Amino acid sequence: MSILFEFEKKVDRLRKKIEELKSMGRFEQPVIEEIEKKFQKKIQEFYESLTPWDKVQIARHPDRPHAIDYINNVFTDFIELHGDRHYGDGKAIVAGFAKFEGIPVCIIGQEKGRDTKEKIARNFGMPVPEDYRKALRVMKLAEKLGKPIVTLVDTPGAFPGIEAEEHGQSEAIAKNLFEMVKLRVPVISVVIGEGGSGGALAISVANKLLMLENAIYSVISPEGCAAILWQSQDKVKEAAEALKLTSKDLLKLGAIDGIIPEPIEGAHRDYETTFKNFKEHVLKALNELLKMTPQELVKQRYEKFRKIAG
Repeated sequence: MSILFEFEKKVDRLRKKIEELKSMGRFEQPVIEEIEKKFQKKIQEFYESLTPWDKVQIARHPDRPHAIDYINNVFTDFIELHGDRHYGDGKAIVAGFAKFEGIPVCIIGQEKGRDTKEKIARNFGMPVPEDYRKALRVMKLAEKLGKPIVTLVDTPGAFPGIEAEEHGQSEAIAKNLFEMVKLRVPVISVVIGEGGSGGALAISVANKLLMLENAIYSVISPEGCAAILWQSQDKVKEAAEALKLTSKDLLKLGAIDGIIPEPIEGAHRDYETTFKNFKEHVLKALNELLKMTPQELVKQRYEKFRKIAG
């Protein structure tokens, strides 16, 4: 387990001291249990007081579960589809069909990759036009088959390279927004890590938009915001605060529909609990949407985003 951030190091030092006390054997079990109880309370208080910038770091944590991890552990019988039928097959978005709690669904996820080789192959989770066109092709197929769509958002943003612009990046994103509003099947989007700008929005025009507790969702990264407003990376913490990018902020603003709880120290510390919570909340949202007619789904989705824009 990687420990990169100062607030994680503080907690880890406390945890090691508890283990040292245990190993010394000088204290009776009730005393040890009382110490552990106070330790857990301290951890909870500590993580509840994290700043928006701390949340940004947790959302980007390299050990955090990725889209592939959810697909392999929450969904079953996954069949991946490739290609956009125009130019190529982007690797930053994984798309296909699977079963979720026995329900056939379409699953689309943004994947950052783990090691250096995979990160490069996945373009560090930054989709190119081929990714978005592939995602839309699979979504339209799901609509034709009458299957609900679940998308997993985890990207710093769409790839800003010249090749992406030459291949129609802005058009691909805009078309996804336009077409997703009209989909006649349930659409659930979950921000599992980092939801950056139009790169995230292009697969999250949903009837239900959920966020993992420590995920972030914003029009721009704190670094980008700091560069534009202050011309200085020394202001990233202020930018993170101003952007209101945490799940609590966005729920309060009405931009999302719900928060999926994470283990106290973050999803990267306990995959099993994270997957369990994800499953419960997504299943609840899906069961609600399955009761709606195609016309009701389109109307609800349209009005939802009109309200946010207003």
